[in-house]
Amino acid sequence: MARTEYYDDPNAPVPNSLVVAASAAVIDDGGRLLLQRRVDNGLWAMPGGAMEMTESLPEAAVREVREETGYEVEVIGLVGTYTDARHVIAYSDGEVRRQFNVCFRARVVGGELAVSDESYEAGWFTPSELEDLPMHHTQRLRVKHALGKGVPHPG
Repeated sequence: MARTEYYDDPNAPVPNSLVVAASAAVIDDGGRLLLQRRVDNGLWAMPGGAMEMTESLPEAAVREVREETGYEVEVIGLVGTYTDARHVIAYSDGEVRRQFNVCFRARVVGGELAVSDESYEAGWFTPSELEDLPMHHTQRLRVKHALGKGVPHPG
């Protein structure tokens, strides 16, 4: 399913759903950040996705990292909450969502790097390597906050 992200775009479609989601900033001992290149839009992003009814937000972050990268992680902190109403995500099936995302800090405790049906590639990136990766504005903001540059604000 294809995905198009809009930010502060007057031509963006009107949202028809609100989704609670979790993502994880997984940083290794060398300061590298784990990212995946998404199948639905071809952009790089931290692992993440919608919370299921039977799990907590930290459990959703752990599951999404496992599904999308092959790593087992544990949540060790919080990067921030992201609820900007100017960010709209449209899917090819007709869903147009506003997303409430909680981004956690996490560390690897097992597993091996792998891709899934949701990712073309996955890998570790130094802060300088991140600059040239194709990434949506809202994801780049989360990466910046995860690396300690700037402070997340409500919204």
